[in-house]
Amino acid sequence: MKTFSRILAVPFVVALALVAHALPTHAADAGKKPVVGLVMKSLANEFFKSMEEGAVKYAKQDGTFTLIPVGMNSETDIDTQIAAVENFVTQKVDIICVAPADSVGLVAPVKRAVQAGITVVNFDVKLDDKALAAAGLKDLVFVGPDNAEGAYLAGTALAKKLGKGGKVVILEGNPGADNAKMRKAGFERAAKEHGLVVLTSMTAHWETEEANTLMTNLLTRFPDVQGVMAANDSMALGVVKALDAAGKSGKIQVVGFDNIPAVQKLIHEGKVLATIDQFGPDMATNCIKTGFKMKKGEKLHGWIKTPVKLVTAKDLVM
Repeated sequence: MKTFSRILAVPFVVALALVAHALPTHAADAGKKPVVGLVMKSLANEFFKSMEEGAVKYAKQDGTFTLIPVGMNSETDIDTQIAAVENFVTQKVDIICVAPADSVGLVAPVKRAVQAGITVVNFDVKLDDKALAAAGLKDLVFVGPDNAEGAYLAGTALAKKLGKGGKVVILEGNPGADNAKMRKAGFERAAKEHGLVVLTSMTAHWETEEANTLMTNLLTRFPDVQGVMAANDSMALGVVKALDAAGKSGKIQVVGFDNIPAVQKLIHEGKVLATIDQFGPDMATNCIKTGFKMKKGEKLHGWIKTPVKLVTAKDLVM
């Protein structure tokens, strides 16, 4: 069986066709390695690129299973994720690890996968609890971080820098994603506890260029803004781009979430105050390991929590 470690180098529709062609009628036919379908979000996001690389590295080192990673063209391309899960169901893979872009929209295809006898593990972004309960999947395993706690740590770092009364804006992720809701809640908790003034909270859908445009407009609307809470580092990059253009980099404090290398550089340069490391390269690997534990009979359910860590300039060696 051929392994597609970089299947998303081609357009996604073609990628799905390649997967369908590569797999036999049943992916776990006798004598074949078990197959793991890894469904991620946008590989234009550096965080998910590193996640894929970590999973591919682990699969190569382990050598006992075939990994097929797929992702989206953009953070709002929900239909592509749904099609990926449904394709893996058709191909009868052994395990599906899914990081949903929409916490409600992916529940139905996940239910079809579970009904087909496939071991499904949710990771990174939690599927919606109410939708899972309605689908009879309330005990579906989730492997991932405490997004609210991570955002709270970043928000607290910003509050300590600005002091009570500091004026901030929040750039949210996709409104339908659980991690976006949790990070917003964490930022708001930090702002309330430390006396920050939240001028507005708006979505940039996790995207760099959308965040750039939004931040450019917010600088005009709120010329006295002192800080920005960006719910991921891709948006933090867009914020810094807008601040650079306005001559305000380093003057307006920015925090992000993901600890991607591009933001580490900006922290070192003083253009970003802090970010949150949620150890992306390890997260998909932990999901895969969890899936195989379940295949071997371990009774796992609920939330398997992974760590978060505040990263500032003192944590970086450049």
